[in-house]
Amino acid sequence: MRKYIVMSHLQTQSETNTEQQKQALLRQLLQKKGITTPQQSSIPRRTSTDPCPLSFAQERLWFLDQLEPHSTAYNLSTALRIKGLLHPDILERSFNEVVRRHEILRTSFAHHQQQAVQIIQTSSTISLPVINLQHLPPGQQTSEIQRLAISERSRTFNLVQDCLFAITLLQLNPEEHVLLFTLHHIISDGWSSSVLCQEIDTLYQAFSRGTPSPLPELTIQYADFALWQRGWLQGEVLDTQLNYWTQQVQDAPPVLELPTDYPRPAIQTANGAMQSMEFSLSLSESLKTFAHQQSATLYMVLLAAFKVLLYRYTGQTDILVGSAIANRNRPELERLIGFFVNTLVLRTQLSGSLSFRELLAQVRKVTLDAYEHQDLPFEKLVAELKIERNLSYQPLFQIAFELQNRSTDSLTTSGLTFEELEIEDKTAKYDLTLFMSETLQGLIGAFEYNTDLFEPETITRMLGHYQVLLESIITNPDQTISTLPLLTASEQHQFLVEWNNTHKDYPSGQTVHQLFDAQVERTPNATAVICEDQSISYQALNTQANQIAHYLISLGVKKDGLVGIYFEKSIEMIAALLGILKSGGAYVPIDPAYPQDRVADLLEDSQLKLVLTQENLTHRFDQTLQTICLNAPDIAQQSHHNPTYSPGNDHLSYIIYTSGSTGKPKGVMIEHRSLANYTQATIENYGITGQDRTLQFASISFDAAAEEIFPALAQGATLVLRTEEMLSTIPTFLNHCREHKLSVLDLPTAFWHLLVGEMTSLKLALPESIRLVIIGGEAASPEHLITWQQIAPNVRLINSYGPTETTIVATTCELSAQQVKAAKVVPIGKPIPNVQTYVLDEALQPVPMGIPGELYIAGAGLARGYLHQPELTAKSFIFHSFSSASDVRLYRTGDQVRYLSDGNLEFLGRVDEQVKIRGFRIELGEIEALLNQQVGVKTAHVISYKDDVAQRLVAYIVANAALEASSYKQVSQWQTVFDDLYCDFDPQQQSGFYVKGWESS
Repeated sequence: MRKYIVMSHLQTQSETNTEQQKQALLRQLLQKKGITTPQQSSIPRRTSTDPCPLSFAQERLWFLDQLEPHSTAYNLSTALRIKGLLHPDILERSFNEVVRRHEILRTSFAHHQQQAVQIIQTSSTISLPVINLQHLPPGQQTSEIQRLAISERSRTFNLVQDCLFAITLLQLNPEEHVLLFTLHHIISDGWSSSVLCQEIDTLYQAFSRGTPSPLPELTIQYADFALWQRGWLQGEVLDTQLNYWTQQVQDAPPVLELPTDYPRPAIQTANGAMQSMEFSLSLSESLKTFAHQQSATLYMVLLAAFKVLLYRYTGQTDILVGSAIANRNRPELERLIGFFVNTLVLRTQLSGSLSFRELLAQVRKVTLDAYEHQDLPFEKLVAELKIERNLSYQPLFQIAFELQNRSTDSLTTSGLTFEELEIEDKTAKYDLTLFMSETLQGLIGAFEYNTDLFEPETITRMLGHYQVLLESIITNPDQTISTLPLLTASEQHQFLVEWNNTHKDYPSGQTVHQLFDAQVERTPNATAVICEDQSISYQALNTQANQIAHYLISLGVKKDGLVGIYFEKSIEMIAALLGILKSGGAYVPIDPAYPQDRVADLLEDSQLKLVLTQENLTHRFDQTLQTICLNAPDIAQQSHHNPTYSPGNDHLSYIIYTSGSTGKPKGVMIEHRSLANYTQATIENYGITGQDRTLQFASISFDAAAEEIFPALAQGATLVLRTEEMLSTIPTFLNHCREHKLSVLDLPTAFWHLLVGEMTSLKLALPESIRLVIIGGEAASPEHLITWQQIAPNVRLINSYGPTETTIVATTCELSAQQVKAAKVVPIGKPIPNVQTYVLDEALQPVPMGIPGELYIAGAGLARGYLHQPELTAKSFIFHSFSSASDVRLYRTGDQVRYLSDGNLEFLGRVDEQVKIRGFRIELGEIEALLNQQVGVKTAHVISYKDDVAQRLVAYIVANAALEASSYKQVSQWQTVFDDLYCDFDPQQQSGFYVKGWESS
């Protein structure tokens, strides 16, 4: 597959036919509008031999060459295998005659009177060097041909000094040669290469017979066209063209955010590669038939399908694609060599509700309108729009599309057979270009891609997805473009079935407190919990929990009954948790550190009537709420035995309150089946044993506390409660870990980042007792991961992820040395046993590997829903369309992820404005809603900002009355941050400070 097909007379004719089809469509469009095409006046010959200005297209390439003088991105190279008795001297004479006929082939460029001009040499002779490869065996000949061809393609031209046309002949044997020729794009284009081949063929035949050239002299030269274009494209003609294109690209997005494998370089490179795929003849013919039925062309159908692919990959509905047009709409230009090709910007507004048939009609109109206004050079449009340059990507579009017609791959004439050779191309003009080519055997598609952006595997998948799309379009063109099948059958099976084959048979019907009861029977005297200098055995802890449970039952606590728990970290807190579960109730944890307003909100929403607490905290509650301290005499009188009254798997175990977008927190209801599945999966995955000592780090109000508590107590490990003193310094933290011989740490990622940094700077060592560290709560830094591998290479490190609505953790990833070595991203892993994950787009369709989508979770971990919020529950927990069971649901996480090639998930961020700060999920809307309730606040906007230290929340306030805040150092600092993020300050704002976000949120 080639970017420029220059095979033969037949190829030239095919390209001409394709261009004539475009012109016929244009005439048809004009006739429908009642417009007749006037007789064009001929382009005049120049009367002066002075230096000639560049055409608009040449001017753009000249500018690019000044920026990057040694670039080979604009070399047009061809390799032709010639079989038969070839006379190199006649071939050289033929080339020199072509050079004589076409001034552009003896043109160089220079600055003259502050502008670039063409310098045309009166005469020029080129030589045809012959390289003899006859001494090499066939295999080595093939390798040498490739090497020399790539070398020719990589030739650097000096536009000021060099001849911009080079030829070389390779002799393989007396009757087999390879001709290499390379032209700079500033003097040629794809059509020109075909003209060149045709003229060489005609001249070679004539000179071989001893006859003069039969080719008529050219009526004009390329320089005549360039001069004429400068004079013609102005005034009313220019205004008409500019008005159309300005309107066409008005408010267009500056870049198409096609997901890449590598970060976009600050300066765009031209490093590229190409991959191709053959489409079946039956599919190719079906596409042509469909195009004819829709009064469209094959080009339009293929372009529309490509835009669907881009839409599905990016999620963007405003898509601009560049497409080359020969721009030889005058008869006298058809036989010229030169840089005529123009680039049209084809913009389409897509909507997922459009059928493909409807989209095709839109693409057809856009294409025909563009043909009607094809005379405005792309370079002129860019200049007139005064687009702000960004060196990292091309202006207006970064993705291109071309359809070429290749009717034959070889030609036999004058006893010689010409066949084009495939030569590896290592350049790319754009991020991605799709070249489609018509052959007698069917369509061929090829992606030219920038290798500094994309991996080869990504492009291979993209080709496969394009093929699936084309097949889907033929099957059902009336299907909406958002639901047209995209993935191959093997990908569908891999994503939906293979990577979700997580089934595990755990003992059914067991709750976490029953797992604890069984462990008490096994190791009654083992230490269950340590808090500072206090400790308690499994038997004693069970006794306390049973007494609490019996007392709660006596108070009327039933299955699904809610009991608040309001404790500082203590052994009593753990006993209270177990006691509530054993009573059949569900615990609602409330952190004593919470502001009283938030506590009041939780109490109001949960409608709690009963709270277990400690004596020194009871004064914080209203007397209408029943508070129970664990040292109450009535509790001490209760039975020591396990209650016979036990909840079922479908009853509630706890309710955790998380951030809500309305300014009010929402209660997530977790059932026993979910907590039991998580606990058993964690014991298995983490290898928890009775020899472990686990740090209980998290606040009881977060489900991370359950992650630490229940697996440890269900397996006979010792739970060590974190004290406030442990957080005073990292050395203090490590000393406590060493003192308690901790083996398992479950840490917020933010704290782990701090730990790694301090251990490195202070040269601290991790206690030898630690065998496992689990992190989670926010994205982990690859840099910290690399450092960790150096300071703790023998400690298992597991990255965990899970919304509260999916019971603590849904996915885990053990960060191996191999992943540390790559360290591009830190994956969140694969689903835990009996949990399934799906990466879907807005239409709930599975997205390809590497493409961002929203994470949906199913399986044993799903919450019952939100307490007292049935509408929000129905919105977040939706029908599971990939399951045959009618009662199975999917949880919409709101998190954006993508699949990595090994099946691990990479976390990319929040789909909405919710962020995670120090492991806690925060919804910016909640904070804004609360700020806006304040008397002195007119409007508020909250952003998440990451600096070198941490992720922060910054609130920007427009006050109802003037505030003298500008003199404060922090206000000045954060206003600078805000201006950096949102630099389009609106001077019309009268508040004195511009709050961004209301227009876009």
